[in-house]
Amino acid sequence: MAVGLPLGNLTSQLFVNIYMNKFDQFMKHRLKAKYYIRYADDFVIFSENKEWLEKLIGLIKEYLRQELKLELHPDKIFIKTVASGVDFLGMVNFSDYRVLRTKTKRRMFKKISGRYDELRNKTISEESFDQSLQSYFGMLKHCHGHKIEKMIKAIF
Repeated sequence: MAVGLPLGNLTSQLFVNIYMNKFDQFMKHRLKAKYYIRYADDFVIFSENKEWLEKLIGLIKEYLRQELKLELHPDKIFIKTVASGVDFLGMVNFSDYRVLRTKTKRRMFKKISGRYDELRNKTISEESFDQSLQSYFGMLKHCHGHKIEKMIKAIF
């Protein structure tokens, strides 16, 4: 069974910030993580000191387990160079640009295709389908997504 925070509706977004505030304080004040970023239950820590980052993993695991009854996902812990890109919130972030993660792109095309099927079956309106597309186009504006946007427009 997966352990995490439910993030479906607006109250969840508020509650995750309240719940994780204790963790934010731990990261900033106890661990002195100068470059720590969190969105919901995803976070990254930047440092030039690889040994310090490796030491943090155990401290963070223990804190989350003891204080918040949460577990770090073992497959989602990475120590990488910034030059190789930081995979965070569906995008791979580089120092001067962002690209959509391949898995995110596949998921987006699958969802758009499903919405298009609903449009053809008349279970949603053209307006509803267009709103979905506009939402994805908005997301693509935050990365090098102009080629993907062109592909979507050509297909749908």
